[in-house]
Amino acid sequence: MKMLLLLFSLSVLGIQTFAQKEKIIVVIDPGHGGSDPGHLSSNKNHLPEKALNLLIAKKFGSYIEQNMKNVTIIYTRTDDSFPSLDDRVEKANNAKADYFISIHCNANARTNVHGTESHVHSMSSKKSVSLAKEFESEFSTRAGRHSRGVKDTDDREHSLQVLKFTNMTSVLVECGFLTNEKEANYLNTTNGQDIIASAIYRGFRSTIQKDYPAISFLKSGGSSNTTANTSGKGSSNSTAKSTGKFTIQIMSSKEPMDTGGESFKKIGLPVTRKKLNTTSAYKYLYTVGTYDSQEAAKKDLEKVQKNGFKDAYIVKVE
Repeated sequence: MKMLLLLFSLSVLGIQTFAQKEKIIVVIDPGHGGSDPGHLSSNKNHLPEKALNLLIAKKFGSYIEQNMKNVTIIYTRTDDSFPSLDDRVEKANNAKADYFISIHCNANARTNVHGTESHVHSMSSKKSVSLAKEFESEFSTRAGRHSRGVKDTDDREHSLQVLKFTNMTSVLVECGFLTNEKEANYLNTTNGQDIIASAIYRGFRSTIQKDYPAISFLKSGGSSNTTANTSGKGSSNSTAKSTGKFTIQIMSSKEPMDTGGESFKKIGLPVTRKKLNTTSAYKYLYTVGTYDSQEAAKKDLEKVQKNGFKDAYIVKVE
């Protein structure tokens, strides 16, 4: 009898091990679209919210694609279309997604109001709150933005359909206020969009590594079997080889740092420092190399990460 019980236990354990999740699914939802422009800046030369949401969402997805594996990306839209709120919720639920992240920009009648916010349905949704806190931490530290914190239905005094009815960890991110002149200017720059998307990526990466410690997410050379399509056409599950000029971003700083310093010397590769024209506190950007493709940059990325800059990632040079 004891032998039978042992065999049964081993069998059950084997089934559980086999059934463990091997990859996760994230649905990225660029808010608004089509006939719904979202919020507008007072500057007529600025993009409407719907366009900014899409740009930031695609950059976020691109960071995942370039630097992570075992993550399937699904977009609710990849062009200037307008999926209904029901469509967005249904797409996420039908995919049995693990995460739903909706990208938005904010507005307020008081034009001095500025900063980022991350919204959840309820503070009792612990995983959603944890992800939202990661986003706000990245916004306030690495991105140098003003964080207005995590908000829920009680704070807003109304619910948000995409948060209330999605069956997974769900956060709606407000990237800044288009009614604030400085913030609208920032969000309408490529650098601003990159920094916001990078902060969302870092918060997401930290969260999934904690939530799924048994899954290997970070790429260490070679290509992933599943990559996101950020061209705006076709399925987000298609494999695409990106071409163009790429570099490895290793860090940013508030004050200029000597690129010949000991911490940089450990990399064994020349480091370039660039001063950014930005309202962010982090005005100096440090990169390594110029490559014709993501694949060419991956070997050096691994070297950089092993030599003290584990948060380094590949970016496309505009």
